[in-house]
Amino acid sequence: MEITIRQEHPKNYQTTEEVVKSAFSTLAYSDNQEHNLVNRIRKSDAFIPELSIVAFSQENELVGHVLLSKIQIVNGPTKVDSLALAPVSVAPEVHRKGVGSQLILAALEKAKQLGYHSVIVLGHPDYYPKFGFKPASLWKIRAPFEVPDEVFMVLELTENALEHIQGIVQYSKAFD
Repeated sequence: MEITIRQEHPKNYQTTEEVVKSAFSTLAYSDNQEHNLVNRIRKSDAFIPELSIVAFSQENELVGHVLLSKIQIVNGPTKVDSLALAPVSVAPEVHRKGVGSQLILAALEKAKQLGYHSVIVLGHPDYYPKFGFKPASLWKIRAPFEVPDEVFMVLELTENALEHIQGIVQYSKAFD
């Protein structure tokens, strides 16, 4: 599907949140609060405007959104900056047309351009590996909550960026 991808602007916020809400409305594992998470992240110090990315259809309708926000990997006094990929939202009417993949690839590329070195995701184990994500446990990186190993993944944007890095991911308070 042909789409236009660009940075989200404040004038898009309400429409973005509507797309996020509709994207998760029928999913069994969702608490249907992802749109509120997006809103909280935007208001937090974890927000990076350049990494809030939207997709528009050829009809100029907002059909998708992806958000990368600041997190840290903490091991005692050592803290390493990273990014959380959450959420990825695609309007139901354009599911399975490559919109999510295009958004993720654009966000990862922009994160790399901005000098970030790694991204963490809690997501489907059959979907995210196609972007290069691997179980975070390979680096001894753990979630701050109980989660199956295969769904908590990391991607190095820079080769060996996480060499000698381990610890627990500390999400922004927006995730609370």
